[in-house]
Amino acid sequence: MKIEQYHLHKEHPEKLQFQIYDLESYLKESGVHAQKPHSHSFYQIIWIYNQGGVHYVDFDAFKVENQTVLFVSKNQIHYFDKEASHEGVIIHFNESFLSQSDIDIFLKYNVFNNISRPFQYLNQNTIELATTYHDLIKDEFSKHNAFGYQEVIRYLLKSLLIVFERAHTDVEKISEAHNSQYKLMFLRFKELIEMHYQEHYSVKDYARVLNMSSKTLSVLTKEISNKTPSVLISERLILEAERLLAFTSLQVNEIAYRLGFEDASYFIKYFKRHLKKSPKVYREMRL
Repeated sequence: MKIEQYHLHKEHPEKLQFQIYDLESYLKESGVHAQKPHSHSFYQIIWIYNQGGVHYVDFDAFKVENQTVLFVSKNQIHYFDKEASHEGVIIHFNESFLSQSDIDIFLKYNVFNNISRPFQYLNQNTIELATTYHDLIKDEFSKHNAFGYQEVIRYLLKSLLIVFERAHTDVEKISEAHNSQYKLMFLRFKELIEMHYQEHYSVKDYARVLNMSSKTLSVLTKEISNKTPSVLISERLILEAERLLAFTSLQVNEIAYRLGFEDASYFIKYFKRHLKKSPKVYREMRL
């Protein structure tokens, strides 16, 4: 089985790196593809108005209630329930559409990086506020080539994401996290892992890029996540190995090569050391 990866204006970088759709119409046109495990090279917000069915993200199924919002990160594997009929909104945007300010990094690695719970159920106050921003985005999106429309959409999208983040996180904790230099450096470290995990950067390599010592990086990750840098690096690599084993028919040696291992036997030992089972056994358990 091949896991398709879909792109947004990959061949046309000059186009607006953003798209908004009516979810019901989108599923009618793309349902066959959307109901198969796939990934995107962009970010996706799926706001489902009505209750029914489940949505699959990586290895888990999440129940869809009224007013459920799912945040699907780039490269994350997901798919729609074949039996579900959804009304709502779906938003796509590329990473380049957000700038690289501290708040953008914060949003990418909080809103879109909650692997255990990549969704939230909205309360009435959040629904009303989010609907306002959605309507403004739709209205601005219709004004193709109007002066500054790309910037307006960018800031409206960012505002919408902040509304969603506030809805499920204590506001004071958000402020503390955003104002913490340790937290921001931690998020930059996570971003670097996402960029380089297949290149097998060492802790020392990451620390050098971040312009800090390996010891400082270790103190930082321990304080924020209670994990060492090497554990965070390994977790990202193992996650990708799990995805490829669970959702593709690639041979183990092909997966090893794709993940930057020159020796498949070393990959097998690496995988077994972290998950206490071989890639073959892991794949059989997922079938």
